[in-house]
Amino acid sequence: MQAPLAERLRPRTLDDYIGQEHLVGADSVLRRMIDSGRVASFILWGPPGVGKTTLARIIANTTESPFYTLSAVTSGVKEVRDVLDRCRQDAASMFSKGRPILFIDEIHRFNKSQQDSLLGAVENGTVTLIGATTENPSFEVIRPLLSRAQVYTLKPLDEPQLARLLDRALTTDPVLKERKVRVESTVALFRFAGGDARKLLNILDLLEQSTPLDEEMLINDELVTVRLQENPSAYDKNGEMHYDIISAFIKSIRGSDPDAAVYWLARMIEGGEDPEFIARRLAIVAAEDIGLANPNALLLANATFDILHKIGWPEGRIPLAECTIYLATSPKSNSAYMAVGAAQEIVRTTGNLPVPLHLRNAPTKLMRELDYGKNYKYAHDYPGNFVRQQFLPDALDGSVFWHPGANPSEDRAKALQESRWGKKD
Repeated sequence: MQAPLAERLRPRTLDDYIGQEHLVGADSVLRRMIDSGRVASFILWGPPGVGKTTLARIIANTTESPFYTLSAVTSGVKEVRDVLDRCRQDAASMFSKGRPILFIDEIHRFNKSQQDSLLGAVENGTVTLIGATTENPSFEVIRPLLSRAQVYTLKPLDEPQLARLLDRALTTDPVLKERKVRVESTVALFRFAGGDARKLLNILDLLEQSTPLDEEMLINDELVTVRLQENPSAYDKNGEMHYDIISAFIKSIRGSDPDAAVYWLARMIEGGEDPEFIARRLAIVAAEDIGLANPNALLLANATFDILHKIGWPEGRIPLAECTIYLATSPKSNSAYMAVGAAQEIVRTTGNLPVPLHLRNAPTKLMRELDYGKNYKYAHDYPGNFVRQQFLPDALDGSVFWHPGANPSEDRAKALQESRWGKKD
């Protein structure tokens, strides 16, 4: 059977790799590591079809390192230990040119014990770990592993990059270059690809296979749209449609349209989307978009995630729908989301500012002699369980990160804070 176009066209060298110039372009961080032959462990974070697996394979080929792969979907602790044993044997072999590379796809699906089993081998240099994830590693990867592996973000391909990929497919693929092809327009092709190289190549595959060999293969907006609508697998759980529909779902909730939100929920259910993926997104929306305007939203989203495990599928669609409608009809506030973003930006620009002495822990005599904890005021010793004192580093004293939203819940919180601290600029 003929391999899919995406596999036939998979790049083998960095020169053939399209996109991610910020990581593999001239004098970029990964390019320097690859050229030096000293590759440190890292995690690639980005949407599907942007070259995570391909980049890992190119690195292994270029550095001539033994290459092992694991899928977090199908591998347990035993499989991890088995492959690490093989990596140790390779690392000790006099014939091995480079440190073994272990590539773990969907590393966010590994539980804590599975991720823990990697720590020793990564720490002592037995293996170079390259992880790939579509989920935010900050939430899905344990902190000890994050401290041992740099995270690099991959971006969706832009239109010029998709155009380069299209040209390469039509001119170098052994099947397509033998076909008579006429490209009239690419707006729909690039829109449906959505920055996903694999999706674009799969669409080309579909167009080629649906065009008789004795006919000209036509690429235009109308034909691409018709062919994709006819395709029974138009909902691609791992590709562009997956991201388009979850985006529409989230934006419908944020926009307070329960009817649209339930429609997109139904599209995901009928498309076979992972129910836990939907539940995770509901929890994120509850915190990011409803937030302090209705803190109960996060409790309900968490309960929805829990009940989904208890009752299973298909009944689990009912609490998903209940939570969706509740979030869509709730008052909205992103003040917590904006506050932590603003605080993170300050941390990135100001670095590790010292903790004020009166806030420091003082478990030893020496620390107390150095005035650790001196003059700290215990709030519960004062009327109303509150007393004014400085809690931010000296350089940031008076800074404001949280700006309350305009809703009854935050109006009450704002009034209470102003009665304590006065109005802040």
